[in-house]
Amino acid sequence: MRPRLKETMLHYVLTGTKTDKPPLLIAHGLFGSARNWRAIAKRLSEDRQVITVDMRNHGESPRAPTQSYPEMAEDLAAVIDKAAGRADVLGHSMGGKAAMVLALQHPEKVRKLIVADIAPVAYDHSHSGLIEAMQSLDLKSLATRSEADKALAERIKEPMIRAFLLQSLDMKDKKWRINLDALAREMPEISGFPEIHGVFPGPTLFLSGGNSDYVLPQYRDQIKRFFPKAVFARIPGTGHWLHAEKPVEFTDTVRSFLDG
Repeated sequence: MRPRLKETMLHYVLTGTKTDKPPLLIAHGLFGSARNWRAIAKRLSEDRQVITVDMRNHGESPRAPTQSYPEMAEDLAAVIDKAAGRADVLGHSMGGKAAMVLALQHPEKVRKLIVADIAPVAYDHSHSGLIEAMQSLDLKSLATRSEADKALAERIKEPMIRAFLLQSLDMKDKKWRINLDALAREMPEISGFPEIHGVFPGPTLFLSGGNSDYVLPQYRDQIKRFFPKAVFARIPGTGHWLHAEKPVEFTDTVRSFLDG
């Protein structure tokens, strides 16, 4: 068995009430948190309970020295064990890789799997520059979030990315709600995908942004090797953050797959 967090399990939020449908567990991506998914969780909780987690080293979850996918998968497994025993699972980006490893290591805990804009491959994308930009801010000198945004703009030009990152800035306590040091150290693990064996036999949806290059046609053989029942869909006019760019289309697609 892979190691789980020693302090406690992941922080998670329950939205909606239990029904005869399996709950849906949502695992966010790098630099995210459960709070980023509140609107999506509310929409999807009309007929089922939704569990949104803070991944290790994010939000209110425990800090850890490592960020490997087998470890993150065990973190998610512990939440499912406590909250439901079995669940549908949705993961975006880093959370999508953790969800895939969870399904491969514990297929009995996952009914249906949705992987949002990521594939079970290693990427050349590195987010070390974003971490360096966040670490460069003198938080004690900043009085408002707009000041933080202006300072961050010197290194990060895209307003949407800055807005996303600043959701994890605690202006009151002048600190990031992310363990930046651990994530910087573990970036090769996060960008990669572990050597893993296994097959998830359940229904799986790979849902991608129409303008994103994270799930390319050449990755399909690898996807099908792990997930033989995988189907593919794209949301036109969206990039990597497809759930934030077109939340209605995203939730409609997720609901249709879960209920299909």
